Order: sequence, then structure tokens, then C-alpha cells
Amino acid sequence: MNTQHQLNPSDRLEHFLPPLAVVVVTYNSADVLPGLLASLGPGLEDMPSSRIVIVDNNSSDASVDIARLHPVLPEIIETGRNAGYAAGINIAAEQVGNGYDILVLNPDVRLPRGVCKRLQEELHQEDRGIVVPRIMNEDGTLAHSLRREPSLTTVWSNAVFGGRLSEWLGTSDIIGNARRYRKSGDIEWATGAVLMISAAARHSIGPWDESFFLYSEEVDYMRRARAAGLKVHYVSELAVTHIGGEADSNPYLAALLTTNQIRDFGRRHGFLATTMFRLGVIAGAVLRLPLGEVQRASLKAACTAPRR
Repeated sequence: MNTQHQLNPSDRLEHFLPPLAVVVVTYNSADVLPGLLASLGPGLEDMPSSRIVIVDNNSSDASVDIARLHPVLPEIIETGRNAGYAAGINIAAEQVGNGYDILVLNPDVRLPRGVCKRLQEELHQEDRGIVVPRIMNEDGTLAHSLRREPSLTTVWSNAVFGGRLSEWLGTSDIIGNARRYRKSGDIEWATGAVLMISAAARHSIGPWDESFFLYSEEVDYMRRARAAGLKVHYVSELAVTHIGGEADSNPYLAALLTTNQIRDFGRRHGFLATTMFRLGVIAGAVLRLPLGEVQRASLKAACTAPRR
């Protein structure tokens, strides 16, 4: 009888995993950053090789000091300007070099124990280039983080029926069916609060598009991943917590979100289709103007956003 110890698949895979770099872009994140930093130690448990890189976009609060004094000892890059989310990721990616898988995290994310290793094991299967976990809200409810490609159907459905009914009908860009979140599988894209990208995918996709500054950069990046023949994969068994939600209450961020949605659509479609998309955004904002300042900001942005 052969009594030699047999490695299970995850043991064998571990020998071939690239090193991992955790990338966090901060901007006035002092209120939420300590919670993320505290979760990184447990989250990176059993990782043989990892780096933590924080890119600060000229915060006026104590974000840099909090990071510098924390026991996880992250590498800190101060941009000296508010360069945007995509630029921050690109700066960190250049710092760590080509051989690393990277885990991009918002500063308001909280990691459970051992999640990084398990995500990386999921990443290095089949033709996956990007993996995302299930995201939970701070109150423990499911966050609807999975997305469909923006289209005329999704924008007009959201305008006419509203977000929640459109999600229930399956015509929104947001996937709202809770059953979908219980099953792992390939997706079109997901919110960019937590995503792990393989070193090979980074080479194939190239840098993030810095022209978006904030919002829509993740849909563009994951679309380019799929165009390169790489899968974007959702892992239902792994869950992280994300506080988030500021665009729903901040007029400036809501306007930026609206602007970039139109620009992203316009870069891939002609004038007529983009005009119809813009009108869908405008219609939705007009119908909800009584909801307040955020909708007024979205309406103004929709009317003035450049097509590309």
C-alpha cells in the first residue's frame, strides 16, 4: 500500500500562487480606515507572501498618519493630489510590479479571517482573471453588488419603474435576485469595492482608465477583461462587509456617477443610442426630483455630461 501523503488540490495550488499585494486608495478615509487595517491581519491569514500598499489622494484628515502608525505596516504612497480611484490603483500596481496578484479594496471594507487566500485559490482556476466575493452591508444584509452591462433597457427600466422594481423584474443593471447571490458563477461585472486580479490578467488588460476618476472605471476594466478572454467570477461562499453607499446621499458623487455612466455608454455606442441613454437618465431624475438635492445634481449632470 502506498502510504505517501497525498496533497489535496488546494495544497498543490498553493505552491504555484503568485505573491499578493493588497491595494487601498484613500481620500479622507480616517473614519473607516482603522476598521479595514484591523481586518487585514486576519484576512491575510496563511498567506505566505503579501504586501499592503496604501495610495493616499492628498487627504486633509489623518488617513496617512493612521496608516503609518498601524501594526500591519503598509507601504504608503502619497500622491500629493486627488488623482482619482483608477489612478491610485495604477500607481500602486506600478509600485508592486508585474508579478503580483492584486486585491483592490475600498477603505470601508472589512475582511473576514482567511478570505484572501481562499479568493486567490479561486482566482487561479480555469480562465479566471478577476474574482469578487459576496458583499454584505454593515447591518448584515446582502448588498446587491452584481451588475449587468448598462443598456437602453436597463436605463429606461430604472427610469420608468424605479430601481427596486426594475431589479425585481430583472431589467435593471443591478442584479437584485437574491437566489443569484447564492450560486457562484461567471458574471459581467460587479461593484469595485473588493476585487482580486491575477498578475496575468493585469498584463493582458493593462492599466485602469484614469479618465473616469471615480465610478464606471470598474465596469470598463471588467469589460476589457472579458474582451481579453478572461472570466470575471463571483464566489458566493466568501463574504466581506462593505459600508459604502455615499453616492446615494452626496450630490457631487451622484453627479459624477451619472456623468461617467453616460461617458462609458457613449464610448461604445453611436450618437443616437447615447442620446436615448442620456434621455433615460434624465427621465429618471425628473421623475424623482421631489426626492431632493441628489436627484437635482444627477439631472444637471445628465444634461451636461460629455458623450465620451
